[in-house]
Amino acid sequence: MNSAVLSSLLLLASIPALGQAHATARSKPDVYLITIDTLRADHVHCFGDKDVATPALDSLAAEGVRFASAFTPSPITNTSHTSILTGLLPSSHGVTDFAVPLDPSHATLASLLQGNGYHTAAFIGAVILDSNGLAPGLNRGFDFYDNFPATATTKSRWGRVERRGRDVVQHAEKWLDAHPTGPRFAWVHLYDPHDPYEPPAPYSETYKGRLYDGEIAYADSALGELLAHLKRQGRLDNALVIVVGDHGEGLGQHDEDTHGIFLYDSTTHVPLIIKLPRDKHAGTVAAAQVRTTDIVPTVLDIVGIKSTAAFDGESLSPYFGGTDTSDRVAFGETDYPLRFGWAPLRSVRQDGYKLIEAPRPELYDVQKDPGELHNAYAANSDRVAKLDKTLSQLKPRPAAANGKSPMAPLPDPKDKIQEQNLLHTAMLASDDGDQNTARAALEKVLQMDSRSPTALLQLGQLELASGNGAKAAEYLGRAREVRPDDATAAFDYARALEMSGDLPHARDALDASLKMNPENLRGRILLGNLCLRTNDPKAAEDQFEAALLVNR
Repeated sequence: MNSAVLSSLLLLASIPALGQAHATARSKPDVYLITIDTLRADHVHCFGDKDVATPALDSLAAEGVRFASAFTPSPITNTSHTSILTGLLPSSHGVTDFAVPLDPSHATLASLLQGNGYHTAAFIGAVILDSNGLAPGLNRGFDFYDNFPATATTKSRWGRVERRGRDVVQHAEKWLDAHPTGPRFAWVHLYDPHDPYEPPAPYSETYKGRLYDGEIAYADSALGELLAHLKRQGRLDNALVIVVGDHGEGLGQHDEDTHGIFLYDSTTHVPLIIKLPRDKHAGTVAAAQVRTTDIVPTVLDIVGIKSTAAFDGESLSPYFGGTDTSDRVAFGETDYPLRFGWAPLRSVRQDGYKLIEAPRPELYDVQKDPGELHNAYAANSDRVAKLDKTLSQLKPRPAAANGKSPMAPLPDPKDKIQEQNLLHTAMLASDDGDQNTARAALEKVLQMDSRSPTALLQLGQLELASGNGAKAAEYLGRAREVRPDDATAAFDYARALEMSGDLPHARDALDASLKMNPENLRGRILLGNLCLRTNDPKAAEDQFEAALLVNR
């Protein structure tokens, strides 16, 4: 046999092996994580709400595994998403409020997949998840993170603070089309169910009087468009698709209009659906209690990635085939009330009961009392002792400056929820430029609590924006009395004093503000100008030089 024939035979023999290797490389599943903001489990058709149409979610549930009792540890968007993307509880990852950066020591799902050959991209529906603003560090591991423009090009909320779900999906589809080969991880965030509830037509007409449900139905249509695109690409069958709500919505239950303050099931019970590659275990319903912190370990388990990272969650794989039916302990945490001067809350859901740690603690039998309406807390009961012991597994809160627990002296959020509803109304109105509505809501808050730091600060900022320096200084001065360590209040107080012509006291307020926040560029420049206007050129020179250093 001559050498040419032998070479040809060897080449032909190698083709099946090459094809098998190529197939193996391609078999690593794409991963698509779709988070639907503010989505209550009991407002989804396949989770029992027959009055809302969610065909995309229903089809995924039919093709995958639906978890009937999944819980988020946080009712706040930034915090809950950080838990979804890290597999950690808020007390572990530390992102307990907006603008708190994610510590670089924490791995994210994106960074773990990126390190294993995945193309990675994120598409967000709200500016509060912008990694250059209110969610620093959340972009870790993403090749592309679809932040909002640095400078708003419109006064409309659409494109400035929020993107419609179909716009988010179109951004994602563009990236998917540009990356047709290799395994892909895409996180798609649909913000639509978050208030204000303003679904586009025809959903605004179909769900007139139920606009929250209209937003859910619209978000579902955006999800359906994404799934159809993946199917056209031939990338859906072998994909791992996870759809989950980041948190729910109060909708007036327990007097909470929206979310963030309480840890009741209305804002912590979320839908979770996992479609496995090749639709394995299609149509399974897992009734056991699970957590959104279980998502990252589950993805790594399914795609076969070993990681040394520590997680607070565990893989959900044992539930797929029904071999495990046991409930997992679900913790809840919200530090958001601290922003308003109220006590933070923690909770544990275990063995059919929920304990909420608060100034006035709460205990609910969630099997007999799913609405959490009858507080059965008794300090000396064995049930409370057991749940309290479990709750102690959470990392302890830092002690206050005086060495006491930060919870003890603070009001119970249950006593402040009407104020919170008004503060939220004011925030939305102010964001939409409706200063009259915002001002009226904030004044009602002050009628309830004349020392509300948030209401005083926001009223002062409204008066500043309208050019009323004297009125602004009155509100902001009161805000400083309540919170002398608030750098923003001190800076705005200085601006108000400067506007009203009280330059010496404006300098004092700016000095105080800059001691708390030395990196405030606007503060340095304003103080330099005030020094010039009060005939102190040397001090002005010092401030302008400091401004140059800050601006480097």
